[in-house]
Amino acid sequence: MPEKKRTDQFLSSAVYFIEQTGDGVYSFFKDLKDYIRFTGDLVDAVWNTIRHPSQLRRRETLYYMNMCGPDALPISVLICLLMGLIIGYQSAVQMHKYGADMFLAPLVGCSIVRELGPLMIAIIATGRAGSAFTAEIATMKSTEEINAMLTMGFSPWRFLVIPKLLSMMLMVPILTLIGDIVGIIGGMLVGVFGLGIPAETYYLQTIDWVSPKFFLESMVKAFVFSIIITSIACMRGFQAKDDALGVGKATTASVVSGIVAVIVSDFMMAKMFNVLFYGD
Repeated sequence: MPEKKRTDQFLSSAVYFIEQTGDGVYSFFKDLKDYIRFTGDLVDAVWNTIRHPSQLRRRETLYYMNMCGPDALPISVLICLLMGLIIGYQSAVQMHKYGADMFLAPLVGCSIVRELGPLMIAIIATGRAGSAFTAEIATMKSTEEINAMLTMGFSPWRFLVIPKLLSMMLMVPILTLIGDIVGIIGGMLVGVFGLGIPAETYYLQTIDWVSPKFFLESMVKAFVFSIIITSIACMRGFQAKDDALGVGKATTASVVSGIVAVIVSDFMMAKMFNVLFYGD
């Protein structure tokens, strides 16, 4: 009997694992299909806005620009400064053993500008703006405000999506540029006060190694991240169920899927830029 019971438990666990795996695969492809359809609708809405710029909701756009830009500036500066300090300190400890202190500037500069700067700003934007976008749209859906807009002949894309998308496309690259500079300053603080490297020498080393094309890569990544974050956040808001629990689940799904999509796209763009810059 005990052996039969263990066998039944094993089979039950195996069946549960297979069911969970199947549900996960089904949900992934369903979300992928929904995202492709949503992207098509988004492109159509953007093209319609380009053709009729007078339809752009300027007041809402300025509001979201303030939320995505100046309101996010303090936490963005703090995180990027700390990242520069952490990378600088951890690198300095190892490099000092081999007398390679002068390579601290290029290591921190290239790491922050090419990868950590845009990635950290994107994660911050996902947690702050992306979750807010999803919660706003999901709440409007639960209170049937979106249905009311459709009944009156108003496009939810014009009022709810386009201002958010434009704001993120403008503000995230600016925040990324500021974050890159602040991260470099964080590494400089470690080099100057921790290793005794003259500030002028550290600056010249940074200028010599961190070329403008790296900042271009950072801006392109930030621009792509802003589109991904906004589109996923708005899609999750429209997918939410019409209750308070649905709003919470949609917001959680928005943040998780947004961060995963940003990291996957960052990997793809890192490979692309390495091929463009170095042919590797």
